[in-house]
Amino acid sequence: MDGNAMLDGTAKPTSAFITSRGMKFPNHADIIKGRLRALLRKNVYDYKESVAALRVVREGDVVIELGAGIGYMSTLVASKRKVKSVHSFEANPHLIPYIQQVHAANGLTNAHVTNAILGSRKGTVDFYVRDNVLGSSLAQLEGEVDPPSTKVDVLNGKTVFKEIGANVLICDIEGAEVDLIPTLDLTGLRAAVIELHPQWIGPEGVNTVFKAFMDAGLAYYHRASTNKVVCFRTEW
Repeated sequence: MDGNAMLDGTAKPTSAFITSRGMKFPNHADIIKGRLRALLRKNVYDYKESVAALRVVREGDVVIELGAGIGYMSTLVASKRKVKSVHSFEANPHLIPYIQQVHAANGLTNAHVTNAILGSRKGTVDFYVRDNVLGSSLAQLEGEVDPPSTKVDVLNGKTVFKEIGANVLICDIEGAEVDLIPTLDLTGLRAAVIELHPQWIGPEGVNTVFKAFMDAGLAYYHRASTNKVVCFRTEW
């Protein structure tokens, strides 16, 4: 249903877009709803990560984003900073058309999204599709029996980083990313914005992430870090 659809048999047009921090998001009924809608309208969706990204991303940067969600962060940095390009990798195939619509609605030509995840080697992986689009994931939930799934490409992370030439990384660390980060060549990065989920990855996972960036020559950047959102820079 689009933003101008009929509701309850009567004409009740709604806005075709939700506006958040000056960015436009198509009012897609299957995606923009409930708490997400409220956070967008209040300009607080991904607030801490957004503040961090705008503090570290600079003009001319090439940004790589692991996990695009609704396209919020890629749109933010591409529209608020004169970056060279943003390259997002999203596992959920059902979000790709929406993200592309978000980029188009905001007039972006330097933001790109690929339906794939990065790994240590090329291949495919099962992605579990659920009625709640944003609740779909790479992990099968406890108690689920034969949930519908689709195959998603896994791209070699080192190769992708080299080909794109990214110097800024934006990423949520929710589980598998803990194993991925140390396998990547992070030495070309100037900065990184990472949202940790300690409740899922534990202290060992947190330490693994910090060590990977420290080994690559980046240091914890306190001025842009808040709670679970941590930033790294080569110099500050």
